[in-house]
Amino acid sequence: MAHFLQGKMPLVKFLVQRLRVPSLRHEISRSASSGTMVIKDPLNFWGADRVKLHDAANTEAVYEPATGRVLCQLEHCGPKEVNQAVLHAQTAFGVWSKMAGMERAKVMLEAARIIESRREDIAEAEVVNNGKSITEARMDVDSARLCIEYYAGLATTLAGQHVQLPGGSFAYTRREPLGVCVGIGAWNYPFQIAAWKSAPALACGNSMVFKPSPVTPVTAVLLAEIYAQAGAPSGLYNVVQGGQETGMLLCHHPSVAKVSFTGSVPTGKKIMEMASSGVKPVTLELGGKSPLIIFEDSDVENAVRGALMANFLSQGQVCSNGTRVFVQRQILPQFLEEVVRRTKAIQIGDPLLEQTRMGALVNRPHLDKVLGFISQAKEEGARILCGGEPFIPADPKLKDGYYMSPCVIDNCTDDMTCVREEIFGPVMSVLPFDTEEEVLQRANDSTMGLAAGVFTKDVKRAHRVVENLQAGACFINNYNITPVEVPFGGYKASGIGRENGQVTTEFYSQLKTVVVEMGDVDSLF
Repeated sequence: MAHFLQGKMPLVKFLVQRLRVPSLRHEISRSASSGTMVIKDPLNFWGADRVKLHDAANTEAVYEPATGRVLCQLEHCGPKEVNQAVLHAQTAFGVWSKMAGMERAKVMLEAARIIESRREDIAEAEVVNNGKSITEARMDVDSARLCIEYYAGLATTLAGQHVQLPGGSFAYTRREPLGVCVGIGAWNYPFQIAAWKSAPALACGNSMVFKPSPVTPVTAVLLAEIYAQAGAPSGLYNVVQGGQETGMLLCHHPSVAKVSFTGSVPTGKKIMEMASSGVKPVTLELGGKSPLIIFEDSDVENAVRGALMANFLSQGQVCSNGTRVFVQRQILPQFLEEVVRRTKAIQIGDPLLEQTRMGALVNRPHLDKVLGFISQAKEEGARILCGGEPFIPADPKLKDGYYMSPCVIDNCTDDMTCVREEIFGPVMSVLPFDTEEEVLQRANDSTMGLAAGVFTKDVKRAHRVVENLQAGACFINNYNITPVEVPFGGYKASGIGRENGQVTTEFYSQLKTVVVEMGDVDSLF
């Protein structure tokens, strides 16, 4: 831990008494009157250091989901700050883009090594930042590290093509970086998304300006410090904090070459519109209302485990969640009995405790929104089999946190709001079906198409169903498995482009064709 602090990484100055490492507690500022936690270190980052905005005109409170206490006052970046960050990114691009793939890979692998060495500290910071359980936060940190390692390997393989032409002439292609890329993150996977967007961008030779969600601003700056410590050129990866206005400034900035966004469908449409004014390419990873289809020949115990993973990871705040669970009628009673039993057994509480399996939702307005969906489901005739209520942990320090009990809803129909709209909370809607043809039609009856899953022992049926599902990420006999080696992204309104996998390098680079004439010009004039 001493090395951790000496490396210019004040990761968790804000964890106060909830932090397991007593040696860091003296560095934390705490309000004696309110008991709130205060982050003193700036959360904006460019020019290889954190940046304090001395004349910040716009600030807002950031809360710890587990306790409801204030973490900090977030300083929003305006036009001057956004321009400074982009200028630093432009300077770094001039250096980074000229480096060999092996040189870029060396920096990225060192960043991955640092992440691995500080895994627990980053995970704890993410818990306070987001509210998810420490078990899941560790998995997120691992995913971030693996993503950076994966693209470090691909950085050495980026190459063009040689084409032989008549008369000894030839042509070749060059895969070149785009320039300054903008990443705009979501609040459900703050650290992981920062890595998923930066790793392919940097591997291809780009620089990045990243804007986290203002709800979870804490951990993106940690990644910026890690890249800097790993030896990245100053300004290679920058963090600007802010909300809608800051995002608009980034999208419209004339020196920005690409925008990659993770978030809601309405916001994604606005970003696509803004980027189009500058003819900038976009990657959009948007919302979903994904189907999970469980056939009567499934291993019911396995299907239940899959349904729980498809609905309750990160308190249900996952865009790819399979929240429309279609169960073939013959096994519906058995499935419901087991899924309700296991849902009731989910341990809710302090997300920093090892035994906790469900932490707090991200903030009070979102908790109220999710509970509102459940109330509406009741009004529309659905039946609540378990959960769906505010939850107050036994620990008095957590009484103001944003907790709820995970919910299973039965007696649903396809036209209900809980089945049509993305709830983004721990709410599973269960629907019966009779035939394969019927369930495929119902599963595809959505404007979104991010993910889908099928449970069956019939291999032919599994592949036949997946072929006909209108979704970008499909799972057979499992759900929400996202290895960094394979692409992730959606169909229809769920997005454009892909994250992860080799194909993503095509979304962070451009192709140049060069034709070389080895003889005389054959002119018509």
